[in-house]
Amino acid sequence: MRKKWVVAGFALAMLGAEIASAAAGSSQSAEPLYPVTPLITEKGVDTVYPSVAGDFMVYSTMTLKHAGVVRVSKQSPQSAVREVASMTLNEAIRFGVAVNDGSVGYVSNRLGPVSAWMWRGHGESHVAIVSGNIYRGGVIPYHLNASADGQVWCYDTPFEKLRQNEMLNSYAQSPEFELTGQLWRTYDYDSFRIKAGYKATETGNGNKFDPPSLYIFNRKSGDLTMIPNAFNGAISPDGSRIVFTREVNGNYDLWMQQIDGGELVQLTDSPFGDFEPQWSPDGSKLVFVSNRDAAGSVMRTSIYMLDLASGKVTRLTNAERATDGGPAWMDEHSIVFHSNRDPQKPQTSTSSKWNIWQLKLN
Repeated sequence: MRKKWVVAGFALAMLGAEIASAAAGSSQSAEPLYPVTPLITEKGVDTVYPSVAGDFMVYSTMTLKHAGVVRVSKQSPQSAVREVASMTLNEAIRFGVAVNDGSVGYVSNRLGPVSAWMWRGHGESHVAIVSGNIYRGGVIPYHLNASADGQVWCYDTPFEKLRQNEMLNSYAQSPEFELTGQLWRTYDYDSFRIKAGYKATETGNGNKFDPPSLYIFNRKSGDLTMIPNAFNGAISPDGSRIVFTREVNGNYDLWMQQIDGGELVQLTDSPFGDFEPQWSPDGSKLVFVSNRDAAGSVMRTSIYMLDLASGKVTRLTNAERATDGGPAWMDEHSIVFHSNRDPQKPQTSTSSKWNIWQLKLN
């Protein structure tokens, strides 16, 4: 195992700059680093975790009484809306994943055990992802993700009994507002419940939860692979690599590995938290969520881009108070993500609602 890039010095320098700025005080809001506009806003509905593949975008919806997954046209997100239909009473459908051909991956509790499925994108044909027997053993598929062609899938799950029971009991319930857009907090002992204040996700703060494990399933070969201490997995567009988040002593960084084995490579080395990575369409870059410019604050996260060839990290969003998360590439020149920023004052204020936003790189 080796570190490919070390950026801790950069992160510490940015932290110093932030402290200096806070001490000086700021009467004017910072200009956005890149143009950001609302893309999907639904009255009374939280829309989170967009996923893009082919001509389609998929995202999750949450109301006080219903959890669902919706597929729309990437070119015209307000049209061709199709929701994955519930089949049983009180069924909750979450973790939507787009596939090139219009298929939609999702997680459901329709059979009792929480399990991963794929709707074929037309008609009413649904197929299980991995044999249903694995879910009867208590595996709870969280953070579902797939290669663009839908041949390789991944999800993470806890093995700690406290985490398993709580996640199973709460799956069909509407989560607290904060957690709707911050699913990574499921595995952080200090942050998985709503409270007045949180420790920073910072090296040295520790985590009382046992780490989750990441499963990778190849539909063609039937191979099921496990990576310990890993979650937030994202499969590369060609299905050959996986990037994920790993926690060590309270700090979260991004790591990468070839799916068929090979060397484990550390991609980021910030003293704070890096989460929710997603690949660019050509596999050369990643977008991810981090609080590295907020001194590890749980509630202030921004979107960043990592160039895999150079190791350069670029900050993409810089709202003062917002929680930005769940990024995905709409195409090579634009990013979609969810945020609790106020549509009227996106750089300075937050709202009580999650919406999907679009960022233009050029």
